Amino acid sequence: MATTQPATRPDNKPVAIPANPRFSSGPCAKPPTFNLNNLADAPLGRSHRAAEGKAKLLEAIETTREVLGVPADYKIGIVPASDTGAYEMAMWTMLGERPAEMVAWESFGSGWVTDVVKQLKIEATVHEAPYGEIVDMGALNYDHDVCFTWNGTTSGVRVPTGDVIPADRAGLTLCDATSAAFAMDLPWDKLDVTTFSWQKVLGGEAAHGMLILSPRAVARLESYTPAWPLPKIFRLTKGGKLIEGIFKGETINTPSMLCVEDYLQALEWAKSVGGLKGLIARADANARAVADFVAAHDWIDFLASDPATRSNTSVCLTFTDDRISDGAAFAKAVAKRLADENVALDIGAYRDAPPGLRIWCGGTVETSDIEAMLPWLAWAFEAEISS
Repeated sequence: MATTQPATRPDNKPVAIPANPRFSSGPCAKPPTFNLNNLADAPLGRSHRAAEGKAKLLEAIETTREVLGVPADYKIGIVPASDTGAYEMAMWTMLGERPAEMVAWESFGSGWVTDVVKQLKIEATVHEAPYGEIVDMGALNYDHDVCFTWNGTTSGVRVPTGDVIPADRAGLTLCDATSAAFAMDLPWDKLDVTTFSWQKVLGGEAAHGMLILSPRAVARLESYTPAWPLPKIFRLTKGGKLIEGIFKGETINTPSMLCVEDYLQALEWAKSVGGLKGLIARADANARAVADFVAAHDWIDFLASDPATRSNTSVCLTFTDDRISDGAAFAKAVAKRLADENVALDIGAYRDAPPGLRIWCGGTVETSDIEAMLPWLAWAFEAEISS
């Protein structure tokens, strides 16, 4: 007679374990097919300005366009300093021509507010919402420049749709999409500046940012000169014209060709799973597995209460059990138990966010690993609550 393997061991620990316990929200899990041998074609020890290096960089740009469906008349550039560098570059070069609408519902959006209000000192209206909630995007003045994050990496909240952004806006929309690109359907006609980093949804290596500009953003760059000096690393124009080379693989500073090769491999994997639609489906399946778990356990809930604005990548959870007296200490203890068992690494909430857990559900994570990890979360909760 066939026997069924028990779901738990005598010590009440689950039997199944994730094949990959990496659920960090950045740097995120590598694609399932990742292998160091796949990077052998990287032109190491060569100038990135040599023909081979520029060809690799241009391939990364155009394959990004293909997978994300970026319009042909939008410019895509590889820039230094990850998503932060890309977004800073956009703000310092384009803002100030008109007032700004600064939108923040988590730590990174709050950082952009600080830059505009305290550093650049631009006339701005600040719109804020607490962690787990979102600003009413329809209430903004789009004749001003609007700066916002599409997905709050530290809050688990995302913009549900771009429908409220008017097509006839006079201002620019500057969108930090670092944990949204490759997992959410971004409405390019509503976005003038879009930034993200390789190490998020595709699990690439750090320090490289992507800057995507609409024709309206290019027009702003070529018609407006900021009142403040710009460091060389931020300069996107010369003689009043866009530096086209940046958007053809001639990067501002030296890129890592090893990281470029890794990004190219991740893009090829993305195409193999169905491109953007396939990546969205994978993230949705992962987030759905977490949602099913939350629905079955009354001691945990989403930080984002509204399903319409709930992220499918950076899924933030909070403990709701009345027996917990110190939420921060309890969440850290649960995360430590899971890390010690090597079943879930780096899932603690962001340092500035409310106490809880943050599980990365982007497309490079296998749903089977999420499903194997969640019983361990229940085990860790019970072990900690009874300790």
